[in-house]
Amino acid sequence: MKIDPFAVEIWMNAHETGCAFNLAETCVDSLTVAELLEISGGGKSELDALLEMRLSYGAIEGSDRLRAAIAALYDRQKPQNIIVTHGAAGANALVHQALIEPGDRVVSVVPTYQQHVSIPESMGAKTARLELRWEDDFRLDMDELARLAVDGTKLIVLTNPNNPTGVLIDRAGLEEIVGIARGCGAWVLCDEVYRGTDQSGPGATVSIADLYEKGISTGSMSKAFSLAGLRLGWICAPKEIIEAVSIHRDYNTISVGMIDDHFAALALENADAVLARSRRITRTNLGILSEWVERETLIDWVKPQSGTVAMLRYRLPMSSEEFCLALLTETGVMLTPGSAFGMEGFLRIGYANEEAVLREGLRLMSGFLAQRARSAA
Repeated sequence: MKIDPFAVEIWMNAHETGCAFNLAETCVDSLTVAELLEISGGGKSELDALLEMRLSYGAIEGSDRLRAAIAALYDRQKPQNIIVTHGAAGANALVHQALIEPGDRVVSVVPTYQQHVSIPESMGAKTARLELRWEDDFRLDMDELARLAVDGTKLIVLTNPNNPTGVLIDRAGLEEIVGIARGCGAWVLCDEVYRGTDQSGPGATVSIADLYEKGISTGSMSKAFSLAGLRLGWICAPKEIIEAVSIHRDYNTISVGMIDDHFAALALENADAVLARSRRITRTNLGILSEWVERETLIDWVKPQSGTVAMLRYRLPMSSEEFCLALLTETGVMLTPGSAFGMEGFLRIGYANEEAVLREGLRLMSGFLAQRARSAA
C-alpha cells in the first residue's frame, strides 16, 4: 500500500528536538507524574499499585476501569462502545481500515490532520475535499457539504475543534451535519482530540457519538489531557464499528501498556480537574497571543474558538517553509509551515505550552518580523 508522506509529522520529527522555543507544540503543557498524582489525590497509593502490577498484556480492549472513565466523558455512551488504542492516530487509522474499501466515497473537511485524507486515498477511496476558506472565517459551508455528500457516501470525516484552524462547530452545526449524513446514509468520523478546550462556556462541545446513530468519535490523552507520553487513545462508536475495528486491531496493536492504562484511568477519573487546568492554560495563553497578533501589522488570523493551535496569515515574500526555517535558524523559535496542511502563506502556531515559552517565542518572532519587513522594504 502506497501512502503520501505525512507532512506535519515529518516536519515535527525533523525539528522539534532541536528548537529552543517550541511554538509548534499542539499539546497542552504536559503534566508530570507528580502533578497528576496531586490532581487526583492518589499519591503514594497509586504508585504502590504499580509495584504490585503484573506486566502482562492486560485487558485487550482496555481495562474496565479505563473504558468506564472514557465513557463518562460522553452523554450517552457505555463502556462496551469504547475500545482503547495506541493514541488517536491509532484510533483514526483503525476506523478508516475497518470502514473504507476501494471505490468508497469519503468527504473530508480540510485543512485537517492528514490521516483523514491520505489513509482513505491510499485504500482506493474517492475522496472529496470540502475546503474551509479564509474568506469565510474557516466556517464549514453546509450547502457545500450537502452537495458533496451524495447518496451512497460512505464516510464524512472532520476534526472538531478543527486542526489546524481552531474553529469550532457547535451543537447546532453538528446537528446539521448529522442531518446531511443521515440523508445520504454516511457514517461520520469526528476526531475530537482537542475536545474540552473551548474558549467559552463549560469548555466541551457535544460529541458526534452522542448525536448520531452512525457517529464515531476518537479521542486521546495527548492534547486536552496533557499526557501525550501515555500514547493512549480511544474510539467511541456503535457496537458494529467496535467489532469491525477489533479485527484490524488484533493485527497491529493487541493491547496498550498496562501502566499507560493505569495512569489514563487515573487522569480521566479526575477529568474535570485536568480539563480545568487545560482551559486555564489555553484561555490565558490565547489572550497573550491575541494581544500579540493585534500589534503585528504583518500578521492576520481567524481567532480560534477552541483547541491549542491557530493559523497565522503573514505578509512577507517567502514561502511558509522558508519562513519557518529562517525563524528557527535565527531565533530558535519553531512553528509549522502552512504548506504541511496545503495552506501556503500561513503558519500554524501552538499556544498551550508554558506561558514563559510563549511570551519569549512571540518576542523573538516580533524581532524577526521587523527585520524581515525592513529587508523587504
